[in-house]
Amino acid sequence: MASSGSNVPVIGLTTYLQQAKTGVWDVRASFLPEVYLDAVTRSGGIAVLLPPQPVTPEIVERVLDGLDGLIVTGGRDVDPARYGQVAHPATDAPAPDRDSWEDALLLGAIKRELPFLGICRGAQVLNVALGGTLIQHLPDVIGSERYNIGGDLFNQVAVEVEPGSELSELVGAGVAGKVHHHQAIDRVGKGLTVSARAEDGIIQAVELDSVPFGVAVQWHPEESPDDLRLFTGLVEAARAYRS
Repeated sequence: MASSGSNVPVIGLTTYLQQAKTGVWDVRASFLPEVYLDAVTRSGGIAVLLPPQPVTPEIVERVLDGLDGLIVTGGRDVDPARYGQVAHPATDAPAPDRDSWEDALLLGAIKRELPFLGICRGAQVLNVALGGTLIQHLPDVIGSERYNIGGDLFNQVAVEVEPGSELSELVGAGVAGKVHHHQAIDRVGKGLTVSARAEDGIIQAVELDSVPFGVAVQWHPEESPDDLRLFTGLVEAARAYRS
């Protein structure tokens, strides 16, 4: 439960912006699954939503001024044009507004050493923002759909964590990651270190060593409500940043 007082850190979470139905309405809307918000508030933070919007340096700086931590959440595929590739037939239609927004927020957070956590798409956005590339369709590489079994179902894979990494301080030597992705990090972006892989070698986490807390995971920790270690780690780093 979030504590009271002025030291409760504010955590910004990026959101979807796409067609959504509710009641009689069928409109483009900004939204985010509640499990993300619950994970932040149960870890002692204040959750604030950051919908995609026009990007200027002034807007990004003003938004980051109000945050103590940032979570770049899951969602549709990053536009392959951002890392110099033609779209695979299985790659989602691009969402340039969200790509640009999250890219700018992350680069701004890195510049000011604002603690951040990337989740699934968030890990891929981070990697691309720092000059890396993605595997556009994992079944072409590993010969199975174990990372995306279809619909709204999450599969579970064993994730092996690198000793001595920031991630190992948070979750130990390994974790059972709930996964729902058909893409993954390929060439690693500048300054990033791989901190976890699945047993088949697919990258499951990276971190940025040049900042006090910059972790990004390919699995969905918000889908494991009894394990808040990643969110608690971010909130604690955000509290230190605020102080």
